[in-house]
Formats: sequence, C-alpha cells, structure tokens
Amino acid sequence: MHAYRSLTCAELTRDNVGQTVRLAGWVHRIRDHGGVLFIDLRDHYGITQLICDSDSAAFAEVEKLRSEWCIRIDGEVKARDASLINPKLPTGEIEVFIREMEVLGAAEELPLMVFGDQEYPEETRLRYRYLDLRREGMQANMMLRSDVVASIRRRMWDKGFREYQTPIITASSPEGARDFLVPSRLHPGKFYALPQAPQQFKQMMMVAGFDRYFQIAPCFRDEDPRADRSPTDFYQLDMEMSFVTQQDVFDTVSPDLAGVFEEFGGGRTVDAPQDWPQISYRDAALWYGTDKPDLRNPIKMQDVSEHFRGSGFAIFAKLLEQEGTEVRAIPAPTGGSRKFCDRMNKFAQGEGLPGMGYIFWREGDSGIEAAGPLAKNIGPERTEAIRQQLGLDMGDAAFFLGGKPGVFERVAGKARDVIGTELDLTETDRFAFAWIVDFPIYEKDEETGRIDFEHNPFSMPQGGLEALNGNPLDVLGFQYDLACNGYEIVSGAIRNHKPEIMFRAFELAGYPKEEVTRRFGGLVGAFRFGAPPHGGCAAGIDRIVMLLADEANIREVMLFPMNQRAEDLMMGAPSEPTNEQLRELSLRVIPQE
Repeated sequence: MHAYRSLTCAELTRDNVGQTVRLAGWVHRIRDHGGVLFIDLRDHYGITQLICDSDSAAFAEVEKLRSEWCIRIDGEVKARDASLINPKLPTGEIEVFIREMEVLGAAEELPLMVFGDQEYPEETRLRYRYLDLRREGMQANMMLRSDVVASIRRRMWDKGFREYQTPIITASSPEGARDFLVPSRLHPGKFYALPQAPQQFKQMMMVAGFDRYFQIAPCFRDEDPRADRSPTDFYQLDMEMSFVTQQDVFDTVSPDLAGVFEEFGGGRTVDAPQDWPQISYRDAALWYGTDKPDLRNPIKMQDVSEHFRGSGFAIFAKLLEQEGTEVRAIPAPTGGSRKFCDRMNKFAQGEGLPGMGYIFWREGDSGIEAAGPLAKNIGPERTEAIRQQLGLDMGDAAFFLGGKPGVFERVAGKARDVIGTELDLTETDRFAFAWIVDFPIYEKDEETGRIDFEHNPFSMPQGGLEALNGNPLDVLGFQYDLACNGYEIVSGAIRNHKPEIMFRAFELAGYPKEEVTRRFGGLVGAFRFGAPPHGGCAAGIDRIVMLLADEANIREVMLFPMNQRAEDLMMGAPSEPTNEQLRELSLRVIPQE
C-alpha cells in the first residue's frame, strides 16, 4: 500500500465496503457522540467521514486530534445506515472505521477556521492565506481560475495561435502606469523594469513574421489598488495578429470569450457575440457615464439641455449659458415616488453634490401630471416634452445633472447603476457585452491649453497621417475595449506601424522625434524594416474569473494577492534590503523626513 493514501477522500463508494483503505488529509470537523468520535477528513478532492470508538486501538490517539491536523489513517470501509446517508457528499453512503492513525502534521491554535462560513478581516485572511485557501469557496475559485486558463489556451491553439514567452526583465516604457524598477548590479546607476505588458515585444514579433501570437502573460504595474485591480501584478491573455482590421480582431476574440463564459458561467445567459453592440466612446459617456457600461441595466441617459435653456429653473438656465455645459437626464422607470426621489437625492449628496433635480409623473385630474420642484419651475409644456423624449409614463421619474460632462459623468454613471439596482431593472443572471470603439487619441488640458494623449498613443489614428493635420481633438483611434457587466475585460488596438505617422502623432502631444526615438527606439527601429499592419488586445484573466466566480473583489480569485497598501503580509514584502545588497547595487536609501 502507498505510504500515505490508497484513495482520495472523494473516491470511496458503496462498492468499497469491506475493504481496508489508507486515506490522508486534514481534520475538517470533529463530533464527539459520547465515546464515539466522528471525523470529517478533507483533502483537495472531497470529504470522507471517519468513525472511531473504544474498540479501536487508535482511539486514545484519535481523541487528541484537533481541527486542521494533517493525518494518515488506515481503516475499514463500512456502509452507513440508510437513515444516516448524506446525499450531499459523493462519499455519503459510507464511513471508514479507523484501525490505525499517524499524525503527519499537528496544527497550533488556528487564527481562522477553515470549517464554516465565518467572516474574518482581510488582514487576517492574507496573513494566513495558506489557511484561507483551504476553505471550500477559495479552493473552488482557484480551480475555476485554472480551468478558465486551460480553456483559453485550448481555444487559442484551435484558432491557429501559438504561445510564446516574452521577457520579464526589460527597459522602462511608459504605458499609462508606474513601472517597477529593478536596479542593475552589472551596470551601476541603471535600471531594468518589469513589463507593464508585453506590448512592444508582441508588436516586434509581428515585424519578425510571427502571424498569430498569444501568451498568458504576467504584467507589473505600480498602481493604486481598487476592488477590481491588483496594485502590483496581474495576468492577461495577450494576443496579436498581422494583416487584420479592427473587425477581424472582434470576430476572432468574441466567440472564444463567449465560449468561456458559457462554459463556466453556471447557466447564466451569455449574449451572443453577433449581438454585442459597438458603441462609440462618446456615446458610452453620454448614455452610461462610463466607457465600461453595464448593459444588463436598460437605462440610457440623454441630453435634455434644450428643455432647460431659457427656462424658469435658473440654476440650469444660467449654467447652460457657459460654453461646454449640458444637462443630462437619467430615466427611472417605475421610480415615480417622492420617497424614491428623496433617496436618490441623498445618494447624490453622498457623492459630494448638492443633490439631483428630479421630476416624477403621477395621475392628475386630466391624466399624467408632472410633480417635483423642477416641474413647478419649468412648466407643463417642458416637462411633457422631457417625458416624451425619455419615453416615460405614469409612475416613472427622471433625475437631472448639469455642468461640464467631465465633472458630473462619473456620478451620473453611478446614479444610473444605483437606480437600475434599486428598481430591479438590472438583470442579475446575465453576462452583457459591448465593444467600446472610436476612442479619442488626444485631450486638451483646460488650465494650460496643452494637447496630450488621452488614450493609447500607439493606436493607428483613423484616417492615418491626413487625420493628424487637422484638429487633434477630432482624431479618433482604432482603439477598443470590451465591457462586461460594468467591467473592462479587454483592451486593444490596431497599431500605428508607420514611423512617419508615429512621429507626427507624438509631435502633436509635444514629443519631438528625438525623444520618441530615445524612448521607443526598439519599436521605431523595427518599423523601418517592413512592418505589417497588425493589431490585437489583452483580456484580463483576473477580472474574467472574478465575474465568473460572482465575486466583487479581485483578491478572491488570486492565490496570493497583496493587500490594499501593496503589502504581502504573509511573506513580509516589501522588505528592507541589507547593507550588502545595497552595496552590490551601488545604491543608498535616503530616509524620508
């Protein structure tokens, strides 16, 4: 017999009754029934119930067991009485009578319990992550992640992609976030960087003639943490293709992602790829207040500025006299009660606004009647025009925000989400996707008037070099994101592969040719030798698994994540280097004041 186990804790059935078996695992739960001990033994695969009474030579040792001790037992498989069968367990028809036991690893008093659903502070869970990961939900999340990655790999190979590995130590390259720098011992005073993404390498692979590349790639960015973002590192499905248009990328990626969500979505509805809308960045901001809209929520915001221009509501009327301002309405079907409107007003105040204007429609003496402070100020003709534009009816409401869109869009988007949830308008059993396209390449700093990149500077501008000779703020890029249920899960672009267009694009943002060559010399050099048109994208593995696992925090689907302050509490990182390490690297740490 094997030194530790002949079977796993999920394999025993009634067919094994009468056999002597050897099992190994952790003590999940102990129940003392007056001299008869019942022990749930757990391993990675499942649970088997053990039983031990005073007839067993091992009884004295078994009495000493505590939760999470790691043990090995030999015993006889017995059938449970019909009344004691547990249909929830694959091994629920049997139990194993312990004849012999060995403690493989005793456990001290536990800082968190593995059995049960107790909640613990995140600090405790991350410090003792190896215990947290023993819990059933965490085991399920990590296995789901592994299965999702395996499925993605199979699908990419089936599409004719090959997997290649790009360097982990490279040159610093600004890609929208801070680099993690690595000092060089052999070149004092110089630094490598951990790659924010394999972006430049995969583009140079296209120049080298590799037609279809993919990689499950680790990426490193020194970012501020959020619930859906790690502050240090994450994994993405990175891919690139030569001789493709934007639509070719969509047609390649969409069916595979839909397939992954269908395979692991637990029966939830997955929108068919041919139904995924393509929404311009500007329309997404107008309708949803975000470039990653949750389309499970049917609410679409609208510009209703004309109904308030010159109206009796002085706040909006005067606001609209200023350049670049507008008033937007958030429809709220079935939200037509003063109580709900007051609740949303309180939400806006919690977001730092004085409140939100609102109108709600109720039954009046002559039909539908508008009510609320705004209705009184602008009159029945304007309120009826607003109702008609928004397609609302009796019992519905609308909320209003005004000013420069860049200032209020974020709050408007959050209000839309809250309204959809509060009024049960948002579907909860569905994955809804949308491609966000036509991103503007440039933005203007209102204080300095300076033109800079708003989005990916390496995207091919729509219209090529000619487009860069007009107003930079009108230039759109062949850049795209895929949103799912309010999260960005894919980002990509058709790349700018022509040096003359790249130099001109950076020149408009104030970067001379010499600086572009210095900062992106490898890429610029490669493009001088017959670069093919190419494009691709990256899909966030962590966010995809987070959605599939129905988790709200990305740390629930990562094995060993950092905390909110980018600290590894389990391993003690970041740590102070020794003086010897600093001398080898020719570095000195300057104490902060």
